[in-house]
Amino acid sequence: MTVRAILFDVYGTIFRVGLPSADADQQWVQLFREELQTDPPMNRLAFAAACSRAVARRHEWARARGVTHPEVNWSAVVLEVLPILRQLPGPAQDRFIYRQMQLGRHIELYGGAAETLRKLRDGPWVLGLVSNSQAYTREELRIWLGGVGLGLDLFHPGLCFYSFEHGFSKPDPHVFQCLTTRLEALGIRPEETLMVGDRLDNDIVPARAFGWQTWHLTPQPSDGTHAGNWEQLNRHLFRARDR
Repeated sequence: MTVRAILFDVYGTIFRVGLPSADADQQWVQLFREELQTDPPMNRLAFAAACSRAVARRHEWARARGVTHPEVNWSAVVLEVLPILRQLPGPAQDRFIYRQMQLGRHIELYGGAAETLRKLRDGPWVLGLVSNSQAYTREELRIWLGGVGLGLDLFHPGLCFYSFEHGFSKPDPHVFQCLTTRLEALGIRPEETLMVGDRLDNDIVPARAFGWQTWHLTPQPSDGTHAGNWEQLNRHLFRARDR
């Protein structure tokens, strides 16, 4: 079946997500000293616990108003927990939050992702992103894609769904309804759209419910025609194009 648009999940799909570095606690202290010229008001574990409570409150409020899969704005959560950040100008706040997130986990591009995205850039497809994500996600994409000669302009701006901008997240069907409508405005039908993601619950099942094609990114596929790693996705897309 013809594919005209390909939409990607980010974490677990474009980015491999791993554990933080062993010196994350020391980096936490260094972060405050460099950005705020002071020691942190709490350790990294206490900060994480306070953020979890703030997120839980926001989720509770949203669910009480009928939002089944709520999303928060991480920047607002961090500013609530660390009001000292309000003394920084906006760009410095963004830089602090970006650096804070890098302490919490390690990310890197999946093997084969850069090669496949580079080939897709030069092909006939419209590309997009469907991500449970935050503002710092764009910066992570900009930096990592820039390191392999790509950029965010690889993705159609109207087909980039970052959950923090909407207040709800995958697998909420509104995510896929919104993007289906945007695709139709570009003249692209649901059956001409391919969703690439690593999670069955968040990516594959809800996309199929809207009539999209899917590719389950996994090292151990159970469906050889619609699942596999980046190299297998590459072969699948270009073999289909060349038929």
